Amino acid sequence: MVQTLTVLGLESSCDDTAAAVVRQPDGEQARILSSIVHGQTELHSAFGGVVPEIAARAHAEKLDICVVQALDDAGLNLSDMDAIAVTAGPGLIGGVLSGVMCAKGLSAATGLPLIGVNHLAGHALTPRLTDGIAFPYLMLLVSGGHCQYLIVHGPEKFTRLGGTIDDAPGEAFDKTARLLGLPQPGGPSVEAEARLGDPKRFRFPRPLLDRPGCDLSFSGLKTALMRMRDQIVAEKGGLTRQDRADLCAGFQQAIVDTLAEKTRRAIDLYLSEEPSDPVIAVAGGVAANSAIRAALETVCEENGARFTAPPLGLCTDNAAMIAYAGIERFRTGARAGLDLTARPRWPLDQTSPAMLGSGKKGAKA
Repeated sequence: MVQTLTVLGLESSCDDTAAAVVRQPDGEQARILSSIVHGQTELHSAFGGVVPEIAARAHAEKLDICVVQALDDAGLNLSDMDAIAVTAGPGLIGGVLSGVMCAKGLSAATGLPLIGVNHLAGHALTPRLTDGIAFPYLMLLVSGGHCQYLIVHGPEKFTRLGGTIDDAPGEAFDKTARLLGLPQPGGPSVEAEARLGDPKRFRFPRPLLDRPGCDLSFSGLKTALMRMRDQIVAEKGGLTRQDRADLCAGFQQAIVDTLAEKTRRAIDLYLSEEPSDPVIAVAGGVAANSAIRAALETVCEENGARFTAPPLGLCTDNAAMIAYAGIERFRTGARAGLDLTARPRWPLDQTSPAMLGSGKKGAKA
């Protein structure tokens, strides 16, 4: 018998408070019935980045409002849900904890099953929500806090081919924006400036291209940009608008070139597994960058693989991806109890060595 699942999802891992309702009949394409996202850009704008304590308080104030709005938009009640899915990590621990506690309260009050979802799995499974692609596929997860190449074998099986050993691209964009006096979030600001600039005027390094493998590094790019900025200021007494645009263009092009080459290497590894329908997907907030998307599409075309990327609204943090990942996990029998733990660190690939080191709370990535 075909089982239709309707799941409420909650997301609060960083600075977006979100709730969504997703429905999927077994064997059919999922549908997003509602998706509510409350951003916190104004709350953090004066600080040049996300302040964890402010974010956590805002989540606690907005989560119940988001849930009500998501249910209203879907035209459903909690009694119509089959389960509640919530981001249980990784992320800013105060925000993750806010979401987990809200989900626990709803589960305890309604008796609905609770499903803890890895935020990264939400991004990695988004192409199945939007395009229904089959396993296995290659995923470039590129966001403010993460960057890694994954072969997605199933809803709970991921093989990491490589990733960043320091800053993620989104973090590098944010830091670059701060260095150049651009507003946050940095990604859209730098991209907008780069459209007005000459990417060839300043030559930035392409990190780790001289080494084999798919690992990435973006911290040095930020340092290189800071030195170029300081050199211009020392020579001219300040930055012109064109100087800033050219710096942004050169910086962005370095990231584009690096991701393009590392993606070629990841595709080679992925194709060695001889998938019947090779698909390369990209997700995460930085996937909204049009220059990066265009370069990845070209690489995929050159290597005979299909390229797919979610709509821009589903690249950034949202609860629809969490609800869908909850559906995938629910069908495998996954359930969580009221002892579900909020986790600041939670690598998708549990077998590969940690990329950024480990501490008492486990591997960072």
